[in-house]
Amino acid sequence: MAALLSGLIFPGIGHLYLRLYIRGMLLITGAAILFYFLVSVTLRAAFVVVEEVQDGKVPPDVQAISQLVSKQFQGKVETTNSAAIALMLLWVIGIADSYRAGRAQEKTQEKLLETQANSRSETVGRQEY
Repeated sequence: MAALLSGLIFPGIGHLYLRLYIRGMLLITGAAILFYFLVSVTLRAAFVVVEEVQDGKVPPDVQAISQLVSKQFQGKVETTNSAAIALMLLWVIGIADSYRAGRAQEKTQEKLLETQANSRSETVGRQEY
């Protein structure tokens, strides 16, 4: 369940579900910063394109707009690509780590239940004698 939450909603949510608050908040914070950066760069470029089309500086055809978009991202491609890769890595790390932590918690609970069952059976066995 935790891996699904981290994978489908946002990195770190699965950790919060598992009550691993520090890890979860670190993943959420890192992913939120990267996501904010990517969205802000994209929106700034989009607003420039829209403004230039509305002002009549660029004709409203696909090729001219495509060239303007490319121009807006010149010099920012490496930074945005790095941020996108880092966000994807955080997402994968969040999924893998929440899966690993969830499995570890399940195994701990299974051992605890097994220990409790064994102690109950020993207690019942002593009472029979």
